[in-house]
Amino acid sequence: MAAFAYTAADKSGASKKGVIEATSPAAARAMLREQGLLPLAVDAASERRSIGSIKLPAFGRSGMSARELATATRQIATLVGSDIPVEEALRLSASQSEAQRVSTILLEVRAAILDGRSFANALGTHPKVFPEFYRASVAAGEASGKLTQVLEHLAHFVENRQANNQKLQLALLYPGLLATVSLGVIVLLLVYVIPDIVKVFVSRGTDLPLLTRVLIAISAFLQDWGIYILIAALIGFVVYGRWVANPANRLKVHRAFTERWPFRRFSRQHNAARFAGSLATLVSSAVPLVEALYAAAAVTPNRWVRERALHVAARVREGISLRAAMTEAGVFPLMLTAIVASGEASGQLGLALSRAADELDRELDAVTSTMVALVEPMVLLFMGGIVLMMVLAILLPIINLNDLVTL
Repeated sequence: MAAFAYTAADKSGASKKGVIEATSPAAARAMLREQGLLPLAVDAASERRSIGSIKLPAFGRSGMSARELATATRQIATLVGSDIPVEEALRLSASQSEAQRVSTILLEVRAAILDGRSFANALGTHPKVFPEFYRASVAAGEASGKLTQVLEHLAHFVENRQANNQKLQLALLYPGLLATVSLGVIVLLLVYVIPDIVKVFVSRGTDLPLLTRVLIAISAFLQDWGIYILIAALIGFVVYGRWVANPANRLKVHRAFTERWPFRRFSRQHNAARFAGSLATLVSSAVPLVEALYAAAAVTPNRWVRERALHVAARVREGISLRAAMTEAGVFPLMLTAIVASGEASGQLGLALSRAADELDRELDAVTSTMVALVEPMVLLFMGGIVLMMVLAILLPIINLNDLVTL
């Protein structure tokens, strides 16, 4: 069985697109006719998503968003927990998805299972959608006969991670939008409004205050050089993007985020929470510790923390304790290493890691709230201060003119 993307017309002539499972394109067309549809185009889903390096607009991006992965994982976990076979759970989840690319991915995984591959191995056909820790957890669940419990763990973890990422994005959205709009308004005033007002003062030939002269100079500079500054900024952005694309340079940038103020605390908390959460899911799924460490490191966002996490895995493989290896890495919070030590001593490492991940998430929420609480008034004060200076630069000459008239 394979997944085929189709475009068909119904009895009213309306176009309809979707994904259907069949043994061949001819069988897919026959199934569409049985449904009262006239097939116009039927292609293998993997071929339709991209031709060469060109992504076709019918499918948009070829992966799943965090929300879609969380929803699909929860659906599969619920169905498998109801004693429905994995391949049937995938088919039902695909049929319930409103996103065609999600249906395609799930049906392709199902097709791989029907071809004789294990669930974890079938997920490997889409490594960017199902990361290494996800596949390792499923493999452990299949090996131990606890696939239902593992999928429940995964569903909970993916949902929490998606919720935390969304919370962080929403928290930073308002300050960023406020700063962008305010800066845009200020630039527009300097380029288009201030020059017309200044002409009135200059035409009278009076001595202008220093603040007004500075404002006039900035306005003239932006009018003369603004477009070149914009072009230079765009070129710098492209050059920086290419520089960061180099793995060694990206590692330097990520290391700076974890070691330099003011990003140090936030970066370490965020990456430690991701690492601990992934490791907790893997250990709770009975994945061997060393394999779990390598898999959890692979999905840690910051490359420098990822390098140190891989060092932890290597040291644990050599025989030292997880707590000692994490302390040696020097990038994990003391609270995490302390909880890991207690988990190793009690023999409940998975539970300890899960507790640590929850605590790190709570601390991360507190740090994020503090950052947003500080950034918003700082942006308002900074932008308000600039506007106040502009208003004063315009009002001072007017006040001087009134004084001259009075005299």
